[in-house]
Amino acid sequence: MNPWHIYIVECADKTLYTGITNNLSRRLDEHNNTTLGAKYTRGRRPVTLTYSCAMPDKSTALKEEIRIKKLSKKSKIALAQRPAS
Repeated sequence: MNPWHIYIVECADKTLYTGITNNLSRRLDEHNNTTLGAKYTRGRRPVTLTYSCAMPDKSTALKEEIRIKKLSKKSKIALAQRPAS
């Protein structure tokens, strides 16, 4: 089974979208090429992955998504620029 990922994409209008998935490549394709992408990103294509981090399970990923969504844009950009650990 695929691990869960928390991810941040940058939209064409320079806004950021945060989400979780258990299949990152499929989800990015959905955001860019199908109607299955988030309503928010559909009108802001293309989106580019700026951050992703594997999580041990869906519950942990959801908690991290909530935490990241509360951050300022500046903090999200700083998170995306941190070296992977």
